Amino acid sequence: MASKNFDVVVIGGGPGGYIAAIRAAQLGFNTACIDEWKNDKGGPAPGGTCTNVGCIPSKALLQSSEHFEHAGHSFADHGIDLKDLSIDVKKMLSRKDTVVKQNNDGILYLFKKNNVSFFHGRGAFAKAVSEGYEVTVGDETLVGKNVIVATGSSARALPGTPFDEETIVSNDGALRIGAVPKKLGLIGAGVIGLEMGSVWRRLGAEVTVLEGLPTFLGAVDEQIAKEAHKAFVKQGLKIELGVKVGAIKSGKKGVSVAYTTAKGEEQTLEVDKLIVSIGRVPNTTGLNAEAVGLKLDERGAIVVDDNCRTNLPGVWAVGDVVRGPMLAHKAEEEGVAVAERIAGQHGHVNFNTIPWVIYTSPEIAWVGQTEQQLKAAGRAFKAGSFPFMANGRARAMGDTTGLVKMLADAATDEILGVHIVGPMASELIAEAVVAMEFRASAEDIARICHAHPSLSEATKEAALAVDKRTLNF
Repeated sequence: MASKNFDVVVIGGGPGGYIAAIRAAQLGFNTACIDEWKNDKGGPAPGGTCTNVGCIPSKALLQSSEHFEHAGHSFADHGIDLKDLSIDVKKMLSRKDTVVKQNNDGILYLFKKNNVSFFHGRGAFAKAVSEGYEVTVGDETLVGKNVIVATGSSARALPGTPFDEETIVSNDGALRIGAVPKKLGLIGAGVIGLEMGSVWRRLGAEVTVLEGLPTFLGAVDEQIAKEAHKAFVKQGLKIELGVKVGAIKSGKKGVSVAYTTAKGEEQTLEVDKLIVSIGRVPNTTGLNAEAVGLKLDERGAIVVDDNCRTNLPGVWAVGDVVRGPMLAHKAEEEGVAVAERIAGQHGHVNFNTIPWVIYTSPEIAWVGQTEQQLKAAGRAFKAGSFPFMANGRARAMGDTTGLVKMLADAATDEILGVHIVGPMASELIAEAVVAMEFRASAEDIARICHAHPSLSEATKEAALAVDKRTLNF
């Protein structure tokens, strides 16, 4: 069968891949995108881990479970009386699946709109040719002058304890638990663990989190992490830090986890379901990188330079399969930047202004450096914070947990980091990202008029606090 030639071939249709393909097509390149995800009918389901078993479905379940919790615990304060409250888990999961399909279909529509040729199946390198690189997908062979690898990542399993996605589950299985487990265990107090733990805790599960590190959310600003930990424990999450997990046994009655506490005590955790969330590994198995001499590191990630170029001319890689944070929006920015670099433009990704979000309740979001990072670097800084309990909109919402914290250079007042734990932190952080991208000072935010009453006023007040002149606290 004759090969099909393209200016750009993208392997992987997740956030990094599909966005790279669309941007390449917008720039006038004849572009193809390959993706192997399937829906329950075997049809194409582009969007990668994010859309199918990650960001999108987890947010759908978080929204459903948050509604349930509000109905059971908060509605009475508003004068709303509910009796015989129940949760239909099957319907909740069905809604989640609908949201996922809407996103899958949306990407396929965007491919058609932008004239991106879509190929359903696993893409793999075959060989280098004079026109570029041969990439196979099923029975077809594509030739790409440029190839962008965006194959993402997969959940890391515990050594000797593979996922069965029934009782010992990854993020995938955690999104398909068919009934509220009486007891749920989580290994790893990271983003996925806390979000999934929050979903099932709200619906009635007794949740225990086992974390190997001695600190809670070590990458988060320490003050913010302490506030979040306090809130989660108050909600009923049992969080054990500094543990060493031992033997894990799975049977008909559930899962048994032997572990040693930080104090050296031997314990056993008996649960109905166990979610393992200990990080992710790059997806390069099956890519046939050796056929073209594509260089991988010891983790199996593709080695790239600062511009996402690999060791091969015309081959690029973005997202989870390369260095840097495993975040969907980071992958998107790299995808756009690479397409623009192929076009001879100056694509740009600023790693210091990539926001991080944990969609628990309270939400946690941050951008830039933490207080502990600034102290370790010996950089002089000023800090200002403002609690949501002093914010009028938060009071009206009945959600006053948390605070906004701003860090600025002691001499220039340039914003170095903003850290939020509280209501709608995922949305509030955008203002901080814009400010830092333009190298704004805390004074700039303090002088900007913010709508009243709004949660964003807490950001303004935190900026005022940097200069020790808050107006409402």
